[in-house]
Amino acid sequence: MPVYRLSDSIAFPPPREADESGLLAIGGDLRPERLIQAYSSGIFPWPHEGYPLLWFSPDPRMVLEPARLPDRKRLERSIRSRRFRFTLDQAFREVMEQCAATPSRAEEGTWITPPMIEAYCTLHSVGHAHSIECWQDDVLVGGLYGVAIRSIFIGESMFSDVTDASKACFHRLVRQLGRWGFRLMDAQVPTDHLASLGMEPWDRSDYLKALRQALESGFHHRDWVLDPDLKGVESI
Repeated sequence: MPVYRLSDSIAFPPPREADESGLLAIGGDLRPERLIQAYSSGIFPWPHEGYPLLWFSPDPRMVLEPARLPDRKRLERSIRSRRFRFTLDQAFREVMEQCAATPSRAEEGTWITPPMIEAYCTLHSVGHAHSIECWQDDVLVGGLYGVAIRSIFIGESMFSDVTDASKACFHRLVRQLGRWGFRLMDAQVPTDHLASLGMEPWDRSDYLKALRQALESGFHHRDWVLDPDLKGVESI
């Protein structure tokens, strides 16, 4: 498969033309318009040190329908015992910086580079990037951030400094997304950890079909505040 070089135009080749690793294109930039176009096309940036900006559309794709979130009674007991408190969009940059300090996709270093942090903070400021935070005694101990477009949320990364903090963030966020009417939670690249959270690998063709339906739904959520019963210790 060819690897495309992006121009200044905000356009991407068809995702089905990605190679076996999911690599589709190189170059371009991290303007909000390009990022939104990428995610709306089933594509995302994944920087690798020593290379131009790389864009991927992997097959399979790790996905969860919020309405099918598995029940996690043990996790709920852990949330109560550790007295976790949860918020949305209260520490977006801090969550990104903590995720950057915990490499997840790259074997060495981190793919969450300073330009990525600035780009997604800009995306956050225009309402398309969001975070969920987990607090313990007013200390940020876990978090997750990603991109929301219509009724799909694409999770980018998570971190945890305390046992179960990132799992709790994931569970609380997906439950809230389901209540809001989101159709899909996408975590991009399959891993054993994501499978343990209830996510499933979908063929890229099935994912792209569901993505189109999510984008055509006309749905747009603005008020990113957790329901009281999902806030943790504050609501007890």
